[in-house]
Amino acid sequence: MSTPLPVTLHHLCEVPALRRAVAALIHEEFWLTVPGASEDGMFERLGQADRADHIPLCLVALHEGRLVGVVNLVDSDDDDHPEWHPWLAGMVVAEPWRGRGVGSALVRYLLAEARGLGCERVYFGTDGPGFYTRLGAVVQLQPRPGFWFMRFELA
Repeated sequence: MSTPLPVTLHHLCEVPALRRAVAALIHEEFWLTVPGASEDGMFERLGQADRADHIPLCLVALHEGRLVGVVNLVDSDDDDHPEWHPWLAGMVVAEPWRGRGVGSALVRYLLAEARGLGCERVYFGTDGPGFYTRLGAVVQLQPRPGFWFMRFELA
């Protein structure tokens, strides 16, 4: 018998007061060294995830009301592959919560939401494919050493 995960999962639009914290978490993980990227810009982009019934979606994991993880479903995340959509993007689990099932729970929740929206597959890019293959993802393309485009088949 497994121990229940001590987090709750929500759409960001259900807890809008956390949008700044979500923007900071994503920005610090992926965009901190990217010229022109800003936490304010991420905050504005997250404002587009304003409903639970359309893309973009932002899903958050909370522990006692505190943000511990996030994942997004966006229309596109790679200009070279416009035919691939939607995309899992900006998946981050706060450092103390890594390895405790939060990321897996977020990805499973995102895939269930994508299915509910009629999506047949979800694409993403990663430098760590092992986590995602354990959840059922397959390699789409490896464009360079140490980086993979992958997908989840939902049908």
